[in-house]
Amino acid sequence: MPYFDAASSAPLHPVAREALLASLDEGWADPVRLYREGRRARLLLDAAREAAAEAVGCRPDELVFTPSGTQAVHSGISGALAGRRRAGRRLLHSAVEHSSVLHAAEAHEAAGGSRSEIAVDRTGRVAAADVAAALGPDAALVCLQSANHEVGTEQPVDEVAERCRESGVPLLVDAAQSLPWGPVAGAWSVLTASAHKWGGPPGVGLLVVRKGTRFSPQGPLDERESGRAPGFGNIPAQVAAAASLRALRAAGEAGEAARLRGLVDRIRGRVPALVPDTEVVGDPARRLPHLVTFSCLYADGEALLHELDRAGFSVSSGSSCTSSTLTPSHVLRAMGVLSEGNVRVSLPRGTRDADVDRFLEVLPRAVRAVRERLGVPAGAGAARAAEAAGAGEAADAGGRTVDALGKRCPLPVIELAKVIGEVPVGATVTVLSDDEAARLDIPAWCAMREQEFVGEREAERGAAYVVRRRV
Repeated sequence: MPYFDAASSAPLHPVAREALLASLDEGWADPVRLYREGRRARLLLDAAREAAAEAVGCRPDELVFTPSGTQAVHSGISGALAGRRRAGRRLLHSAVEHSSVLHAAEAHEAAGGSRSEIAVDRTGRVAAADVAAALGPDAALVCLQSANHEVGTEQPVDEVAERCRESGVPLLVDAAQSLPWGPVAGAWSVLTASAHKWGGPPGVGLLVVRKGTRFSPQGPLDERESGRAPGFGNIPAQVAAAASLRALRAAGEAGEAARLRGLVDRIRGRVPALVPDTEVVGDPARRLPHLVTFSCLYADGEALLHELDRAGFSVSSGSSCTSSTLTPSHVLRAMGVLSEGNVRVSLPRGTRDADVDRFLEVLPRAVRAVRERLGVPAGAGAARAAEAAGAGEAADAGGRTVDALGKRCPLPVIELAKVIGEVPVGATVTVLSDDEAARLDIPAWCAMREQEFVGEREAERGAAYVVRRRV
């Protein structure tokens, strides 16, 4: 059964498994103790730290292991902000950061700090000039992921780091998605990562604080890990994490990255042709080699994931239809792209060409089955099902109102598609909806179908979305 969700968690690397099993018998003692067992554990820990630091491109004494990538992010942000409290209390971050960064920013704001969100373009990429414009005398820290976890877009870390250096503001880079493919270049100050993203065991994160960066650890403190990751760490897991990361570097990732990029290019090129009304999102060139995300009109994300799972494929989604909160992905929302029917494919190392070919064979049937269950009429994908009636000669010249209250993604868009061809060109359709995803998906549908999104206004329940027929 092909596993296509490596961006969530990569399969355990064989080297990680071997290192984990081997170190269980040697790394169980307290590494701060001076007796034989403690010294043995300390040697393992030091060796793991050196291997991880070499792979990251930092000094061993700049790197500590944390219980998770999320813990690394929170510790990195809180420590950097505390170290800069005299300079200012404003945290800057992009609109597409991982939720761990956003939660840390919320905690900082609740404690009396402030934050600024930097917008991204339709590919999910920030502009270095926008970061520079947002910097000011009260800026304490900038947070920027090296590559996005949902759409794979790589960020201009080099350029942003240089702008931050010129302003004297540290840059924290969340490298969870990109570190498996190589070190992060640039004059960043703090870096975080998570071992299970590169095939290490879960429960191990990396926190790197470069020398010269003002940093004051917050929360529980003790003498371990420079006070930045208190508690007795899982040394066997840390050894396994470092060993697998070193193995990736030794094997050389250029060849495998190029091979997976070719497979992803095949998916990016074929999906729009195989599945009508599908939008491939993210930067087509400046992106991670193994990840592609696309959204399918008139498809329920959760139902689509279940359909693909039954066909033998494990994929992920940023669709609101798969969320317990029923709100669209903040990443897709910030990009202004379609969220319904969203599918993220992230290929693990060793993915076979035949598995990708089979996925491309299965996907159209899966989408068609979901759309049929939702009652999408044949031809609705073109959003012109009723044009043959004479461009609306018998339609209501005053436009139409569609009551989609109480209906969830993707039903409001499906109802809109059903009636848009029943009004004359130039007339409007007003969709009443209380679904949060409609705020994103209706404008995105208009852009895809060459219709005009007039705007949104408050309604007695939810909102009214006005669309003018252009074609």
